[in-house]
Amino acid sequence: MFLFQLPEDVLFLVLSYLDPRSLCRLSQACKRSYMFISRDVVWRKIAKDIINTGLTRQGIDLCPSIPLKNRVRVSHNWIHGVCRKEVLLKWKINLLVTLSPKIQIELQNKRAANISAYHLRADGGKLQNRRVALFSGHQEDVCRFTLTDTHLISAGGDGKIIVHDRGSDYSVEYYGHNQEVNCIDCKGGVIVSGSRDKTAKIWALGPDRFGQCLHTIPTYDRVWSVAISPSQWCHLLSCLGTEFRRGAGVLDIAYESPFQLLTCGYDTFIRYWDLRVCSRKCVMEWEEPHDSALYCIKTDKNHMIASGSSYYGVVRLWDKRKTRCLQMFQLAPTTSSPVYSLCFNTTHLYAALASVLYSLDFRTAASQSWK
Repeated sequence: MFLFQLPEDVLFLVLSYLDPRSLCRLSQACKRSYMFISRDVVWRKIAKDIINTGLTRQGIDLCPSIPLKNRVRVSHNWIHGVCRKEVLLKWKINLLVTLSPKIQIELQNKRAANISAYHLRADGGKLQNRRVALFSGHQEDVCRFTLTDTHLISAGGDGKIIVHDRGSDYSVEYYGHNQEVNCIDCKGGVIVSGSRDKTAKIWALGPDRFGQCLHTIPTYDRVWSVAISPSQWCHLLSCLGTEFRRGAGVLDIAYESPFQLLTCGYDTFIRYWDLRVCSRKCVMEWEEPHDSALYCIKTDKNHMIASGSSYYGVVRLWDKRKTRCLQMFQLAPTTSSPVYSLCFNTTHLYAALASVLYSLDFRTAASQSWK
């Protein structure tokens, strides 16, 4: 084609005016057009403007091994709700289930005082049948856990925090809370925990001060969720908001940058905060339309938010540029289980309910907008 004899910079400019469907049709014209249009640079602007393609607002690519053209195709399935639902794990009794955020490595489910670990298969989506590890040590239920590259840190109803070495059977127990530890996070050699005893504590994970409580923060109310900023600076800036009704606790926090974060909780709102602008008032908010508490949120660090609500396993996808929900998936229409935890990558969303772990696979045929 004569078009592809133009200088590359001119050709990139011309192609930047085409939508995804036009680009795909043009790529079918000849082998040269197919090879050129398959380049990531052609799709980068499109990928940054739509949801969950692995590109952050700062332009960082979280999934460089997957061609952007393929991720844009899958993104259109997210937008239109085109997916295949599967049950990965199922239990006979109701359990509080928590998912690891590092779903590329493993998924984990909580069984009473133990944590079972499963690897994802290489082809993605499904779990390997055999459990690969079991982490134990709590006398009561595990309330929450978090992962680092080398450790699994669990928090329990017995007030203990246990640091498990993922490469061996070695573990260390921290004693500091006198009631159940509801939440925990770890980054850069520091652990932060929050408890029903109305305190948050900062612990050292480094070898020189391992297990030492560095600071105790009185909160005067039960601590439901904690999160460490990506900058790893652990200091109290101020309170987020001041006009919430009593009982409107924050159940989950998701950082997008050292200054931008999302919160959700019992008052049914997702709130977006920018600490550079104001910490007393959020910059954006979205309300759960069925007036349900929101147990968990995750973000692609660009335009998409996924939330899990307190009834019937409802997962919602939100586009920050819109006021209304983008898509809704009712995973358990016959039971009243909350979505206790969720996580996603560019192709799958995983949601943990009381007795079932669901997978939504968006690698299906292209949605109607591509045809």
